[in-house]
Amino acid sequence: MSTRTMPAGASLRRQAQIHRIWLYAVLVLGAVVLTTPFLWMTTSSLKDEAHIWLYPPQWIPNPLHWQNYTRAMQEHPFHLFFRNTLILVVVGEIATVGSASICGYGFAKFRFPGRELLFGFALATLMLPQIVLLIPQFIIFRYLGWIDTYWPLLVPLFFGGNAFFVFLFRQFFRTIPNELCEAAKMDGCSELGIYGRIVLPLSKPVLTTAVIFTFVGTWNDFIGPLIYINTPAKKTLALGLAHFKGYYGTQWHLLMAASVVVTIPVLIVFFAAQRYFVQGIAFSGLKG
Repeated sequence: MSTRTMPAGASLRRQAQIHRIWLYAVLVLGAVVLTTPFLWMTTSSLKDEAHIWLYPPQWIPNPLHWQNYTRAMQEHPFHLFFRNTLILVVVGEIATVGSASICGYGFAKFRFPGRELLFGFALATLMLPQIVLLIPQFIIFRYLGWIDTYWPLLVPLFFGGNAFFVFLFRQFFRTIPNELCEAAKMDGCSELGIYGRIVLPLSKPVLTTAVIFTFVGTWNDFIGPLIYINTPAKKTLALGLAHFKGYYGTQWHLLMAASVVVTIPVLIVFFAAQRYFVQGIAFSGLKG
């Protein structure tokens, strides 16, 4: 049957199938482009230094140098770097998610004069590049005597954490019916009780989204520790990777091996919470 004599419904289905095929092709191409650097990093971590620069590239190492991972972890005190980064991640998660969720709850469920204006000012801070704030913040923290401590990296997180997370929580909390909160008030529940017993248990998607973003941001943070941390024993994983780059050369095979080890926890966290992550992003935009 030719296209001219094909029924309208069949023609629309055919067009939809073609569009779907093109969509899948674009998604597959994008996935290949995005995963190629990670695959190259993984294969390079199993090569010796000479085979990394072979042309054409050797995608399957032969032989496999598994000892690169052992050498990378033992050549520098990565156990200290992991410990320091884990401390920053745990405290940062508590500070950011806790303070941002409380601020978002206030903007979503409380009515007070200037609420929208104040929320607009909070969102306006997202337009300020973080690099602009580095010098004023450094002067303040130096005056407080916090240089070479973790305080500059943690204390600001207890004051809302990040305007983006406040916006995220506020948008999600607005999708929770006010009738639930009013019913809890009639039963004698306080505002803090409503927040902790009703709102948060219903907010797993947005909580997971904030946790993932905070984890990735803290785990990969390089600029903050670079500016404020001087003692080698206090350095984080991001700074530890820089130890493989020297004045006279870079140990690329060991750097790739250490990078794979550092990347694995991020992948585990993301894939373990992927379902809630997608829901949190989708639901947070339902109401303006």
